[in-house]
Amino acid sequence: MTESPTTPEASRNWRWAWWLLAYLSLALGIIGIALPVLPTVPFILLSAYAASRGSRRLHDWLLAHPVMGPMIRDWHATGAVSRNAKWLATMMMVATAVMLFFFSPRWWLAAGVSTIMALVATWLWLRPEPPSW
Repeated sequence: MTESPTTPEASRNWRWAWWLLAYLSLALGIIGIALPVLPTVPFILLSAYAASRGSRRLHDWLLAHPVMGPMIRDWHATGAVSRNAKWLATMMMVATAVMLFFFSPRWWLAAGVSTIMALVATWLWLRPEPPSW
């Protein structure tokens, strides 16, 4: 008889993969702070998601973090993104697009990546904002 993926034993078997994904995503998110072509927020959110399944300690640390914690809690509660985060992400995407057009070997490559970033920015601005208390 095979185990269903929802049994505790099956969850334990995949815990290491969730743990690895959580720490890898966190590392990429931290690197993304300094590199404008690498997004920070999606990797931090992915890290929190994976940590909730693979590392309770990391998940608790992320939720308690003074910078990342509120963003993660807002996303978990309502899928909300703060206006400041939206502006920061949009400005970073614009800066990246400008750099791409100056330094890309092919114009169509810069145009394609810029189009994808424009779609992501549109999706981001359509997300709700957390309530201001």
